[in-house]
Amino acid sequence: MTKSLFAALLAATALTACAAGPDYRPPVTPPTAAAPFIGTATPAVSTAEAQGDWWRLYEDPLLDRLVGDALSANTDIRVAVARLERARSTLRGARSDRLPSTGLDGTVTYGRTAAAQSFPGLDRENRTVDAGFSVGYEVDLFGRVKHSIEAARGDLGAAEADADAVRVAVVADTVRAYVDATSSAERLAVAQRTVDLLDRSIRITGARFDAGRSDRLDVIRVTALRDQQKALVPSLAADRDAALFRLATLTGRTPQDLPADIRASVATPTLAQPIPVGDGRALLARRPDVRAAERRLAADTARIGVATADLYPRISLGGAIGTTAIGGGDILGGGPLRWVLGPLINWAFPNQEAIRARIGAARADSAATLATFDGTVLRALEETETALSIYAHAMERRDTLQAARNAADRAARISLARQREGQIDFLTVLDAQRTLAAAEADSASANRAVAFAQVDLFRALGGGWQHDGRS
Repeated sequence: MTKSLFAALLAATALTACAAGPDYRPPVTPPTAAAPFIGTATPAVSTAEAQGDWWRLYEDPLLDRLVGDALSANTDIRVAVARLERARSTLRGARSDRLPSTGLDGTVTYGRTAAAQSFPGLDRENRTVDAGFSVGYEVDLFGRVKHSIEAARGDLGAAEADADAVRVAVVADTVRAYVDATSSAERLAVAQRTVDLLDRSIRITGARFDAGRSDRLDVIRVTALRDQQKALVPSLAADRDAALFRLATLTGRTPQDLPADIRASVATPTLAQPIPVGDGRALLARRPDVRAAERRLAADTARIGVATADLYPRISLGGAIGTTAIGGGDILGGGPLRWVLGPLINWAFPNQEAIRARIGAARADSAATLATFDGTVLRALEETETALSIYAHAMERRDTLQAARNAADRAARISLARQREGQIDFLTVLDAQRTLAAAEADSASANRAVAFAQVDLFRALGGGWQHDGRS
């Protein structure tokens, strides 16, 4: 009767093994998510596949070197790699449950019996040596081990994607800091040229005043404008120093260790070609945050199976063999041999409410992770479209301000020439020079904004790191 009951129970539970948790299916994204981007209707970008090592598009060897240093020495990347190794170790631990567990045990004891408690003629001292070997194997009928491995594999995939996300951020921050340093140097040079120009105007106006052809008020006004422009120089120098110090940290250096050629770099990298951006389908496959969210969903789905498997019996096959030798004799032959072999069944029945509560919690976690994935997809598309729009408008603004700067430069030259000929007064010249100074500063700031917008667009595109899926 007992054997028949056990066989029927085993057959019934085996038939339900396939129901121990849902099978994972990748989430479906909206069809429009795979479409070309709205912001590709501009000559500044192309629909070609986005490039992984995008910083090489600048063709700047110094920038390439800095990015290489950041990828090898940045502290945030080192933290992410350590977490990745931890996830790999967890997966190895989960896979080990597929293998039999073995154990060796042994004890040696020495004792002495009190004289009042021992029989005459018997040895009061004794030694006992005990040794044994055991083997156990869980029969994974209901997928607990399988789903545990799937969950660990999902966690590993998420850790890999998280590490890629850190690399994307570090590379983008490195390029941005480099651009910040070089553009600050350019803005500093523009400010210094403006100061030099105004110094020249002060000398000319002073000479005209000495000759009685100009009013002292003209000298005071141009001197005040020069001092206003000169006051910008220290703040721009501070901006450049801050960018250089940030660049040192990103590349794993102290500020004192930053190479001299990097400190001396003043040319902001520019692109000689449209930025390749691909489409939405490629973006979602490339973005590390999207890949991490999908892998976390796979892991949480597998954890539903782990919890569900606890509804069914956990069956383990095991055996042990050992012997005990008294008096220190031959442990393999001097003592009695013992052994045991058989299955072990562990089943929480009939009260399974706690297990069902864990299943409910696992399903809720999976639903939350699915919502997180959907939100990550939407944010990835939003960030990319926003970056495309900002880049296109930054380019348009830069071109307009560059034209304004060229016009202001011509106006300043013409006004100065006419003032020398006595055709206009000095206020007109001063206004033209003030306009030129503002146009120079606006143009330099626009160039900086374009460079920043490029970096932000590359960052939104996801960097392009891909793994081959090994785990």
